[in-house]
Amino acid sequence: MEVGEISFHLHKFPLLSKSGLLEKLIGEKSDEEDGCIIKLPDVPGGAKAFELVAKFCYGVKLELTASNVVYVRCAAEHLQMTEEIAEGNLIAQTETFLNQVVLRSWKDSIKALQTCDDVLPHAEDLHIVKRCIDCLAIKACTDPNLLGWPMREHGPMQSPGGSVLWNGISTGARLRNSSTDWWYEDVSSLSLPMYRRLISVMESRGIREEIVAGSLTFYAKMRLPGLNRRQSISTTGIHREPKAAPSEEEQKHLIEELDRLLPLQKGVTSTKLLFGLLRTAMILQASPYCLSNLERRIGMQLDQASLEDLLIPSFSGSMETLYNVDCIHRILEHFLAMDQMTGGVSPGLADDEQLLGSPSLTPITVVAKLIDGYLAEVAPDVNLKLRKFQSLAAALPEFARPLDDGLYRAIDIYLKAHPWLTESEREELCRLMDCQKLSLEACTHAAQNERLPLRVVVQVLFFEQLQLRTSIAGCLLVSDNLDGSRPLGSGLPLSGEGGGWASAVRENQVLKVGMDSMRMRVSELEKECSSMREEIEKLALGRKGWSPIQRKFGFNMKSQMCSAQEGSVSDEKNAVEKVEKLQPKAMKHKKQLSLNE
Repeated sequence: MEVGEISFHLHKFPLLSKSGLLEKLIGEKSDEEDGCIIKLPDVPGGAKAFELVAKFCYGVKLELTASNVVYVRCAAEHLQMTEEIAEGNLIAQTETFLNQVVLRSWKDSIKALQTCDDVLPHAEDLHIVKRCIDCLAIKACTDPNLLGWPMREHGPMQSPGGSVLWNGISTGARLRNSSTDWWYEDVSSLSLPMYRRLISVMESRGIREEIVAGSLTFYAKMRLPGLNRRQSISTTGIHREPKAAPSEEEQKHLIEELDRLLPLQKGVTSTKLLFGLLRTAMILQASPYCLSNLERRIGMQLDQASLEDLLIPSFSGSMETLYNVDCIHRILEHFLAMDQMTGGVSPGLADDEQLLGSPSLTPITVVAKLIDGYLAEVAPDVNLKLRKFQSLAAALPEFARPLDDGLYRAIDIYLKAHPWLTESEREELCRLMDCQKLSLEACTHAAQNERLPLRVVVQVLFFEQLQLRTSIAGCLLVSDNLDGSRPLGSGLPLSGEGGGWASAVRENQVLKVGMDSMRMRVSELEKECSSMREEIEKLALGRKGWSPIQRKFGFNMKSQMCSAQEGSVSDEKNAVEKVEKLQPKAMKHKKQLSLNE
């Protein structure tokens, strides 16, 4: 008997008594005088499976296992070892072992399904693949907590219910809590076609999408070497021999299959995984359809991403920019389109929340903060074109940013990295931000920023003093209300009088500290106002040239603003003592401005 490259010297009568195919082949060769040589090139499982079949024919007791039963079952079917030939033949014995041992065990079903890849056409014809997959799907979809029977193999001191045993009696103590991800690592050992069929059967049985996404995530991390190198995945499940890394073509095919299998529901699949798949797909040059789908998936849940996720390197041969800004722009457009379809936050609602002092934490606000951080990261790239930077910054609507501090930081970094920009380009870039939406800290920095155009600096100073005036008026109003509410507190019960008085004292101290800092800031702003006026006067060629420049930079409005602020503060009757140090300086500045005019 020649099976592949191995020859077996056997007696014909044990073989005739068990195999219908061998009986037919030996009958055809019996007339030859030189001996009977039969070639069997197509035996499923090869020489190892035929060796087990030959031992069975000689009456040797077989040791069937989950690793060899599929080979033996397929070989027995090929050799026609049916009950018509002999009672208790090999087909019947392997079927009994499959049904009563292998398919009742999760671990054995996994091993048997792994071996089906080697004899796939025969295993499909005998429905072994379908039976194993159905068995695994039923066990994976069954909630272990519902039956109190975890699916994993149990230790010698643990009952099927999971409790610790003492002399065979359950103590009721639980060793571990079962969870829905107990089978992720085991099924990750399956080949992609088997795994895909298993997931499809699970979905048809109504398994939750987040469980499917979790399994797909684990499978991707196990099969794609560059997907998640920072995290190590434990291998405490079924023992597997280390395999070589899949080829680039296999990895590309895997990514395209994962894109088809991943659920479309927002938030079910990790955003970090989607970004990892997108990076790997770009490196492997996956199909444009796959890349577009991954970008669309990420756009649906961009508000769940981190800044590190957005930093996708540019893998193009031209190396125009360090990071792939165009990809992030497309993802942002997908997010904005989805946000508009789902009825995102309206501009009026965002403005109302901003006025109430609680910036909106809606997805579009989170994405705006994320994009501003991304712009700050890519701004130092000298190859990043101004139009590309502007288009990404301007893609977000105005109401998406409660404050423009992050955008100002990104613009400042870009101006520093691109000193060759003309004055008109600088002004065009600075139009992206709204000076009225800058915080006091950002205004302070911008007022001293030499990289900003002079027009922008003047606007920043104007709105800064406007914010400062509003803050002073608000603090004085709160202080007056607090002073007026103290006499009313005398009629309160004794139980709450001490606590209310102590709270009022603390608030008063906080207000005093705030007023002191505001006095200092007003003084600094007036000095900056004077220095700015002197600089503008130097730029003017004469008194005739002063009026156009004055109108251009809005300095008359600035002077009126300073005088209005001074008048507003001096009109407050209860704030005379609190701003007594500020008034002489303000009066002196007012006289100086009047003399100059």
